[in-house]
Amino acid sequence: MERDEKMEKFLLLTERNRREILSALPQEREISKLADYFQNFSDQTRIKILTCLSMMNMCVNDISTVLGINQTTISHQLKQLKDQNLVAYKREGKILVYYLLDNSVNDMMMYAINSF
Repeated sequence: MERDEKMEKFLLLTERNRREILSALPQEREISKLADYFQNFSDQTRIKILTCLSMMNMCVNDISTVLGINQTTISHQLKQLKDQNLVAYKREGKILVYYLLDNSVNDMMMYAINSF
């Protein structure tokens, strides 16, 4: 099938619109980064951790106690969140205190909750 025949199948799309859409699409690398970022919000434990950290900075033990989830699981999920630059930590003596890097994460979660 030739290109012109494919274009005839569009009902509302013009060639100009098609070009504009294609030029605005993120590159594959950016799409991959976006998919990885939003995957953080597909895990219930990570959402709970993000919610805790939106309230206050916390250590693994405190998050574990509040959520009733073992420390190993909390640490694993925090590593994933850290790798995605959603959380960071600061050392206070022997304790690592985790915090949100950007409060817009909380804003986004609240927006999603209020949209239902």
